[in-house]
Amino acid sequence: MYPVEGGLGRRHFTKVSENGFGDPLNSYAHSMTFFGDHVYVGTTRANLCMLKVSNPANLRCWPVECPRDIYSLDRRAQIWRCSLSSPQWEQVYISPMVTGRDGTQVARDIGYRAMVVFRAPTDDAPALYLCNWAPSKSGQAPIIIRSSNGKEFEPVSQPGDRKATCNTYRTLVSAAGRLYTSPTGRTLGWSGTKYEGARENMADSPVIYECEDPRNQPWRAISHPGFGDPNNLTVFEMTMFNGFLYAGTLNPTEGFQVWKTRLNGEPLSRGKEPVRWKRVLTRGAYRGNLNEGVVSMCVFKNALYIGTGIQNGGYDRTFKVGPAAAEVLRIHEDDSFDVVVGTARLTPQGLKMPLSGLRPGFGNYFNAYIWRMAVHGEYLYASTYNWAVFLPYLLKEPWPRWLNDVIGSIGQNRMVERRGGCNLWRTRNGEDWSAVTKSGFGNAYNFGIRTLVSTRNALYAGTANPFGPNVAVEKDNAWNYVPNPKASLEIWRGAAELPRH
Repeated sequence: MYPVEGGLGRRHFTKVSENGFGDPLNSYAHSMTFFGDHVYVGTTRANLCMLKVSNPANLRCWPVECPRDIYSLDRRAQIWRCSLSSPQWEQVYISPMVTGRDGTQVARDIGYRAMVVFRAPTDDAPALYLCNWAPSKSGQAPIIIRSSNGKEFEPVSQPGDRKATCNTYRTLVSAAGRLYTSPTGRTLGWSGTKYEGARENMADSPVIYECEDPRNQPWRAISHPGFGDPNNLTVFEMTMFNGFLYAGTLNPTEGFQVWKTRLNGEPLSRGKEPVRWKRVLTRGAYRGNLNEGVVSMCVFKNALYIGTGIQNGGYDRTFKVGPAAAEVLRIHEDDSFDVVVGTARLTPQGLKMPLSGLRPGFGNYFNAYIWRMAVHGEYLYASTYNWAVFLPYLLKEPWPRWLNDVIGSIGQNRMVERRGGCNLWRTRNGEDWSAVTKSGFGNAYNFGIRTLVSTRNALYAGTANPFGPNVAVEKDNAWNYVPNPKASLEIWRGAAELPRH
């Protein structure tokens, strides 16, 4: 990898795939990893149509055209890959069909929300492991899927929560020779004729599970549900730092919590002593429930960086939290923390000022999640989810008065032009940040960068863009659905320029 003075900028990024790999229902590049000299991407499909069924917002017009029966869509999730030496993407897997609750055929997997490279004791070499998102109508619990060669995939196990009410896992972490995950979503029920909806970010049992060999051993619970706090609805994100497994929760009542437990090479659930967890942060790092959840975690230069957010796109309609922009926080080895990007406040550790000088959302109110972070070269990169593109469709009741005034003076469409599209930022020291893009790489429908993966010669960014294939456009006080040429997920490759001789 050739160094770039100042890190990767907008000019270093090239779009290497668009329009959902040619399939407009591929809405999210929901998972991504580097395995066997290839970049792998797992998709989730028709996300806005799914949201219209499972947890619809009250909008002026639904942003995309959806059928009455979402199961009439081809919702089979896909896995694509691209060699580092070739610009060509190939589809290597598509979800099989299974018999659903009502006897009809449905996709077994409607998304792949996480993937990781891991070597179990019985693996001949590192293998690719991923977890699926199971549709409610399937009546099946989510599973762990494995591939040794990147082309043949097989289901190998189900983590501890095997109830069909659990429909998805969000995080899959390899640490100290084991895999860790936690149930994330749940279905509210299917009567056979009526779908009661789902909650993609709230589990029935927010427990962390551990497994050394998913093909041959059961998963074991290593935490109490919600760490004993019923307001911790989900263990939303995990990572390894300083010899500890860190876990961040979603807590709409008081704000997220962060917990840790030491990994010493032995399975946490063996032995006579119970697993010991220590709470590191609480009450959303003392911002309260405006820091509802830990959305991303990344280790950078001997510190753990945390990106926050409010579920459901920055305004939690179920618990009436937000809207508010997200923060970047930093935890040190001694459990002290900094506000890097965010709001100044008084905490038990003293006054915390944003070290970057940037307000929440990197100064953009619409940046509701710090969705992903990754280290590439000497830099930390952080991406956002940005909800400005929804402005033409939204009712205004939950907005602050000042925002209504600003939008009223500028206009909704002009505001989308100025503030729409996800952001990507970079820093070399954790405190001084520069923007790579503030406009979704020039596409406001790219409302988020959901995946960031560093390879030996490039940084890959996968977007979330569910605005297709047809998007609602208002003209002369009437809404019509028109084809959207900027619809569906995109993959962008950031690479240093070769030195000139």
